[in-house]
Amino acid sequence: MDADFIREILDLVGDKWSVLIIGTLSDGPVRYSELADAIPGISQRMLTLTLKQLTRSGLVARTAYAEVPPRVEYSLTGLGTSLLSTVLDLAAWSADRHTEIRGHQRAYDARTAADAG
Repeated sequence: MDADFIREILDLVGDKWSVLIIGTLSDGPVRYSELADAIPGISQRMLTLTLKQLTRSGLVARTAYAEVPPRVEYSLTGLGTSLLSTVLDLAAWSADRHTEIRGHQRAYDARTAADAG
């Protein structure tokens, strides 16, 4: 087993932007501008870089159409689709545990502030 490769892939697919992009592509091909609109807070630079990394790894396909104006769509590949259920499960787990996790964070922060004060 190649630990460096595993770490590289987990860094890619565990990245918040990758998770959001993969989830957004779950319903089919999406244009770049639609991806940008669907993912609040992502910069154009980060969207472009993340799409390139996902495409390079074979999780996302980029299709350019020879039209005026040019149109580019992104979609999940078979490999990307095989990751989709894991990504959606992780997102659902995060949403389901949001309140509990926030409570733990507030309690920790309060203890840390009291210890520092």
